[in-house]
Amino acid sequence: MTGAAGSSTTGARPKEIETAWLLTLAAVVGQAVVWVLGSFVVDPTGLDDMTSVSGAGAAARQLALSGGVLAVVLAVAVKMRAGRAWARAVLAVAGALCLVAAATDFSMSGTGPAAWPLLACLPDLLTAAAVVPMFLPAARTHFQTRPRRA
Repeated sequence: MTGAAGSSTTGARPKEIETAWLLTLAAVVGQAVVWVLGSFVVDPTGLDDMTSVSGAGAAARQLALSGGVLAVVLAVAVKMRAGRAWARAVLAVAGALCLVAAATDFSMSGTGPAAWPLLACLPDLLTAAAVVPMFLPAARTHFQTRPRRA
């Protein structure tokens, strides 16, 4: 294959895209860990809270939905890594929303253990940090260069 170094046509990705990909993977893994800990381990557990308010069936559906959202974020990150501009935009919005969520969750977390709010906001901060390399000049060309279908 021919093309400029770092373009989508050569198969090589700019290091900024790989950095964004790794940060997104770290955020998804971190969010999964926080999800498990928050749902089942850290008192009061999210499962207990949701079950007391909504019942066991609704709590299970909510847990499944939040797990599904993680899978969708990972799928969008795969598309971003492949050079899809729409996926970059979706992840940028997700990163901004994560910053808002981290700010509001952190300010309202006075009931849990002291380390828990810090741990719980790390995946949100990683998600927001993943947005930055996606918009650097070297990464921008990755989203503009589209290989032609044979």
